[in-house]
Parts: sequence; C-alpha cells; structure tokens
Amino acid sequence: MNIDRLMQQFNGSATIPPVEQWQPALSGDIDIVIQADGTWLHEGKPFARLAIPRLLASLLRRDTDGYCLVTPVERWRVTVIDCPFVAVEADFHDDAWWLKTQFDDVVRVDAEHPLSLSKTPEGDLAPECTVRFGLAARLHRNVYYRLVELATLHEEENGECQCRLYSAGSWHVLGQFTANGAMPGEAT
Repeated sequence: MNIDRLMQQFNGSATIPPVEQWQPALSGDIDIVIQADGTWLHEGKPFARLAIPRLLASLLRRDTDGYCLVTPVERWRVTVIDCPFVAVEADFHDDAWWLKTQFDDVVRVDAEHPLSLSKTPEGDLAPECTVRFGLAARLHRNVYYRLVELATLHEEENGECQCRLYSAGSWHVLGQFTANGAMPGEAT
C-alpha cells in the first residue's frame, strides 16, 4: 500500500470513497493498529502526519476478513483493539443527537446509526454508535457523561433498568443495570 499515492488520489476529497463497492482480494495484513483511544499506530508508532490516519479512516471497512483498508485494487487487514472511531463531540438539533468523530465524521443518532452496548477490551459494556461500512465509534468519556445527564431511566419488566437517550424518533440505550445497581449477569 503506497501511502503517498493514496494521499494524491484520495486526500482532500469531501466524500467518503465507495469502499463498499470495491471487492479486491485480501492482500494480507498490514502493521497498523487502531488503539481503543482512537490513536492509529504504524509499526508501533503514531503516524507523524495526522492527515494519514484521516485518509486511511476513509478507506476503512469491516468485512468477513475483519477490519480492512480498501482501494479498488488492494485490501489490507488492520488490527482494531476496540472501535476504530471515537465520538468526541455531541450536539442536539433538529430533534436528534449528532456525534462527531476524531476524523470529523458527523453521524445522526437514529435507526440507521443507533447507539448500542458492546463490550470493551476490558469486558465492560459501553455504548457505541454505528458510523458506516460496519464501523462504529465508541463514545469518548466526556460525550458519554453529557448524554447520560440528559438521558432517562426505563425499568424493564424483568427488573433491569436501562439508561436511554431519545434521538430522531427512537430510544437508544446508553447503559443498563439491575434494580439493585449491578450490571446484568453480574453476581450480587
């Protein structure tokens, strides 16, 4: 994968390339790791130019082989520790919450881009939001706390409680726990 060629070809584009339409064979693994905090590493070191991970993020998708960087002629698998994106800002307008990632993707929290709970590498349940192409953004701690302050509690028939946020006509789960405060499935 020639980064300089990719920078010339795709950098500066205002739109995400149609990576879902490109179907090259898997070229192999590339030594790129996306850490849980959203930092992109190449050969164990952060990229020196911030424009490179921004460009590569636009070429990322999740498919049956895992997380892959895709061009019309290459597909390289990368390692993602948690979610490839981090939602670093949240704003409410037009009856919906809008999240912004570290690479300036803006996502409307709605039925197509829901908040859901998934396990972090530490095994904790935490909210994430669907972004595109099978990719998700984990909520940054500040965003999470802001949304929790505005969320409501909803008790389920089984005694579990959900912390929910309303956006774009539907409810989205930010967290859940039992009536005694334990996480579901946790010993009490």
